[in-house]
Amino acid sequence: MRQMLQLLLLALSCLEATTAGAAPVSATSSTEAFARARREHRYVILDLEAVWCHWCHVMDRETYANKGVQDVLAKNYVVLKLDQDAHPDFAARYGDWGWPATIVFSPDGRELYKHRGYIEAPAMIDLLKAIVDDPTPRASAISVPVVATTTATLTTDQRKARLADYVSFYDAEHGDWGDTQRYIDAASVELAIELAGDGDKQAEHMARQTLDGNLALIDPVWGGVYQYSIGPGWGRPHFEKIMSFQANDMRLYALAYATWKEPKYLHAAQAIQRYMTGFLLAPDGAFYVSQDADLSSTVDGHVYYALEDTARRARGLPAIDRHQYTRENAWAIAALCQVHDSLGDTDALERATRTAHWVVAHRALRGGFRHDEKDAAGPYLADNMAMANALLTLYRSTGERTWLTRAETTLTFIDAYFRTRDAGYQSAPPSKDDTGALAEPLRNEDDNVALARIANLAWRTTANPRYQHMSEHAARYALAWANAHPKSFMPGLLLVDHEMSAEPLHVAVVGAREDARAQALHAAALEYPALYRRIDWWDPREGPLPNPDVTYPKLARPAAFVCTGNACSPPVFEPQQVAAAVDRLRALAAPVND
Repeated sequence: MRQMLQLLLLALSCLEATTAGAAPVSATSSTEAFARARREHRYVILDLEAVWCHWCHVMDRETYANKGVQDVLAKNYVVLKLDQDAHPDFAARYGDWGWPATIVFSPDGRELYKHRGYIEAPAMIDLLKAIVDDPTPRASAISVPVVATTTATLTTDQRKARLADYVSFYDAEHGDWGDTQRYIDAASVELAIELAGDGDKQAEHMARQTLDGNLALIDPVWGGVYQYSIGPGWGRPHFEKIMSFQANDMRLYALAYATWKEPKYLHAAQAIQRYMTGFLLAPDGAFYVSQDADLSSTVDGHVYYALEDTARRARGLPAIDRHQYTRENAWAIAALCQVHDSLGDTDALERATRTAHWVVAHRALRGGFRHDEKDAAGPYLADNMAMANALLTLYRSTGERTWLTRAETTLTFIDAYFRTRDAGYQSAPPSKDDTGALAEPLRNEDDNVALARIANLAWRTTANPRYQHMSEHAARYALAWANAHPKSFMPGLLLVDHEMSAEPLHVAVVGAREDARAQALHAAALEYPALYRRIDWWDPREGPLPNPDVTYPKLARPAAFVCTGNACSPPVFEPQQVAAAVDRLRALAAPVND
């Protein structure tokens, strides 16, 4: 009797499973996903999402939970869902396709299809069935070959063409260089500010119009900046608050205030800083990653963020991603240093220093840095590159050589782990278990632009030719990618070209660290608004400067010296005279137009 009852229960359970439909096959890593796909003759669908992403939540709720979608997935696919913030290698590889990004692979790892953004359930069903019927790679999955260049800088004609594209992409009516989304693209605004510093009034207008438009994306209640607005204007925000946007916008508003002394830019930088320290700062001194756009599936950001403080808190807080990634903390460090430099905010520098000590204590890895406490793969270029920049920035803002030494150690780590043979640096060393497209070294053009700038500044600061070679190696790949994609928008390439071709603004303060007069001169040097700059503080008791390219006289009192590639100013003794000395020397060094 007992045996018959067991058989009956087994039959009922099988009937229930058949009626409900089989559950989709899922995997937690690419290695597991492709092993199972090969074994069971399935395709792999990668759903690359972000925990803060509104449309990722909608796609989970409306598409992946749909029975028709689940049935097709269960029959033919292995589903791999990854958080792009936790996987910088996947984020670098597929950043142009999301979020959410949908990538479909053959069992052997060939890319068959790539899609950007939300896919409705009926369209997803049609897509999944079409790939099974015809697994030929679609146009979106076919890559343009990149051939390494022998040079690292643009020709005169290339420079003119890229500058013309940069201006033509600008939306003169609304500001910003986007089309469907409005936000501050950091490289675009940096280039505009750099050109404005050379007297380009059109560039100044573009920078200020974009910064002014973006003010609409700053939360008037808590501060912090929303991710973007749906165009054409700035009035339809998506409410995610992500560290990359907080750090870049705060940094650029601080620089804008130092440049134009507009109170609105000061207030914007302070509002973002208030949010970062009030919501994303952990008790241990490190920063969290992001805050969700929505409170829940029934209370989205449009409803929630229209409320005042008390009403928001009564309903609860949108989820905060409490991971403490090296990359995000490095972005925060660099931004806080800019706030200190431009606004004289000593608390910001203290916070940046504390965060840097936390990262060194908790994320150090053989001279470089991990991403998280434990990484799924890695190490990743993004973390180490961001931290090298943060350490260089701390050296500039404090004058303390320990930060420069650590930056050099990190750059050495980058050169050892991420350098590729012909040109450029890869986002992560491939795993021996990777297959197909994932086994191919990934070189991201934006990462190589950023690294070229960082390594170039390290070379100017230390005179170590290794960093010059790193800068050129990274720039060659960025230029090669641009040549392969002539219609691409790459303002960062123009920044690289400018910085590699010229000496940075150089201000050296000579004086003892404990001397208040030297401290005031250093603060004045930091306050001068320039993106591309080298600030040294030389206390002769510490030995020669890291780059002793100038011999400074011994004086009875602290002094600042402003230098260009071929000249230095007389000693400046008063802090209020530093900016005027810089302006005079820059004017003398400027090219004369016929």
